[in-house]
Amino acid sequence: MVQTSSRYTKTAVILHWLIAIFIFFMFALGWYMSDLPKEAPKQMAYDLFDLGIYTWHLATEVSPRTFYFNLHKSLGVTILALIALRVIWRFMHKPPAPLASYKAWEKKLATGMHHLLYLLMVALPASGVIMATYSKYGIKWFGISVIKGLGNNPLREVFVEVHEVVGILLLVVVAVHVAGALKHKIIDKDETLKRMSLR
Repeated sequence: MVQTSSRYTKTAVILHWLIAIFIFFMFALGWYMSDLPKEAPKQMAYDLFDLGIYTWHLATEVSPRTFYFNLHKSLGVTILALIALRVIWRFMHKPPAPLASYKAWEKKLATGMHHLLYLLMVALPASGVIMATYSKYGIKWFGISVIKGLGNNPLREVFVEVHEVVGILLLVVVAVHVAGALKHKIIDKDETLKRMSLR
């Protein structure tokens, strides 16, 4: 489909911000759960991040580590589905052309960063799914068993490393992406950010 508008489609905008929120939440969740002890009292309700904002109720008692790891896996699968939808939408709907005010190097950098961002956004949850598949626990999507664990710890450890490295790379690329957006907003004062808004 030819994109004649100077703005992204509403679907693209919604998916962009929804995935962005999920990614930031998943980084916070990943850091939080990595320090949880393996042995802890089981509960049926969890105050998310102990912030007093939302309490998650469960059907059975689980340890804090089990709860947060299962939540991380469930959200990871959800993000992978959203990113797949975003990639399909991108192929079906050509994005708007760069603003005429962009310099040649800015266009090349933006294109390269977007391609790298898409690659890493797919690689991070995909590596997490593979890692969880090789564990003995497998994957449950909000309590529904999706993939049974294969119990192959050596391969699991390989993808633990891949998942961590890809996560760091994605964090760096997202930081550059945000810095670029702020540059266009504060320094260049152009319409870049407005193209990715619903208004």
